[in-house]
Order: sequence, then structure tokens, then C-alpha cells
Amino acid sequence: MTPPAPRPLLVVDAANVVGSVPDGWWRDRLGAATRLRDAVARVAEPGLPQLPGPLDVVLVVEGAARGVAGTPEVRVLAAARSGDDAIVDLVRQETALRPTIVVATADRGLRDRVTALGAQIVGPRTLPYP
Repeated sequence: MTPPAPRPLLVVDAANVVGSVPDGWWRDRLGAATRLRDAVARVAEPGLPQLPGPLDVVLVVEGAARGVAGTPEVRVLAAARSGDDAIVDLVRQETALRPTIVVATADRGLRDRVTALGAQIVGPRTLPYP
């Protein structure tokens, strides 16, 4: 029997997505990242309009948001340094394992880096946040 194909991977640039909504997130970065985690958990099973589920979802956090815990639906990767570098490293590791990797970000530099590795991009407004 052939093993099932790996799920598509959705990588969420938490700082960029949270920063795209001027709702006072800067006063509570941990709380904002936790709300984002809970919002993206809702797309793990059904997927996104342009990315059918089920999905593996990784939320990459940095700085004050590093304390966000993972859930069964969302793995949280706390960047040791730069969130962008952690995302690039993750995409690089996963490209050999998965046919589809999508990164949610509006950061142009990050977009260039991950598309060069074969990832696709969706903007922050694609996600159900806030």
C-alpha cells in the first residue's frame, strides 16, 4: 500500500500577519500571537480557498510572542533569532518532503527568499485574523 501524500504546509509569519492589523497588538504581543494561533487553527482541516485542507500549520513567532504554546492544529516554532530566518530554514527543510508549501506574509524580502526555494505566498488577509 502506498503511504498517503504529505499534507500541504502552511507557514504563518506571525509578526507580519499580526502587524498587518492596527488593533493595538504592540501592547500585548503574546496575546496577539495567541489570537492568531487560534484563528489559523480553524483552517487546518478545511484549508484555504486556494489551498485545500487538511493542512499542517506552523506559526513562526519571535520576540515577546515566543511564549505561545502549540495546539493539536497548530505547531508553534519559536525563532531563536529572526523569524524570517526561521521561516526560510523551515521551508528549506520541508521542500524535499512536501510538494506544497505556502507562506503567509506580506514581507517582500521574505517572499523573495522563500519563493526562491519553491514556496508559494499568500497575503495576511487570506487568513481568518483577527
